[in-house]
Amino acid sequence: PPFAPPPKPTSWRAPVAILAVAAVLVAAILGYGWWSRQRAPAAPPPPAPVAAAPDASVPDSAPAVPVAQSDARVRELVGLLSPLPELQRWLASTEDLVRRFTSAVGNVAEGESPRAALSFLAPAGSFQTVSREGRLFIAPESFARYDAVARVVTSLDTRLSVITYHSLQPLLDGAFQEISRPGQRFDQTLANALARLVDTPVPEGELEVVDTPGVNFAFAAPELEALTPAQKHLVRLGPANARAVQAKLRELRDALALPPPAP
Repeated sequence: PPFAPPPKPTSWRAPVAILAVAAVLVAAILGYGWWSRQRAPAAPPPPAPVAAAPDASVPDSAPAVPVAQSDARVRELVGLLSPLPELQRWLASTEDLVRRFTSAVGNVAEGESPRAALSFLAPAGSFQTVSREGRLFIAPESFARYDAVARVVTSLDTRLSVITYHSLQPLLDGAFQEISRPGQRFDQTLANALARLVDTPVPEGELEVVDTPGVNFAFAAPELEALTPAQKHLVRLGPANARAVQAKLRELRDALALPPPAP
């Protein structure tokens, strides 16, 4: 398969939607954490240049290093995109960043979970629900576990993210060719992934869930349960975090001048 499917979950442990540690985590944002169950409590893009003038602190393009040896370069460039220390910790805590990013983007573009590629974004704490009048709702504490993800995503420097993305594009294209179908382009796949997340309906108010047989929870609302796994990850961030992430993804998508998403 073009993108290795994630293992079938044995609990509601879905990675967060952080499709945006820009450049190399621009779509990995949606990024993604884990939801543990607890019973207690497309066409190639035009080569249009970025409107902003290049930043002298960022090279025009990544050096010709092999994908397998690119982690240091990725950490150096992507680490500049946000002043928050969480980004640097995420980058330092894992390896093979370019391959993880392109795999995650491919998964999200297909509507699948990017869990396997983004396990390093797992949040602290456990998934919790509250019960009222015989109905279960996701507890506010569960949404709060993703506050750091939302803060990092919204703190990304959009202009520098675009420059960094184009600087790393040769590495991204090389890694994507390893897993993609012939003729596929990474820019198009990224556009498709961002469109899925930006167009995800984020409901107002509390999110009701039902305790299904086995070890999984499901959304009580049929329209939410019918979303793709990638879209469900975004919804599970909580309404406030999900909308903040969507707003930043729109801004990044527009600044990157990506091709229109494929129908």
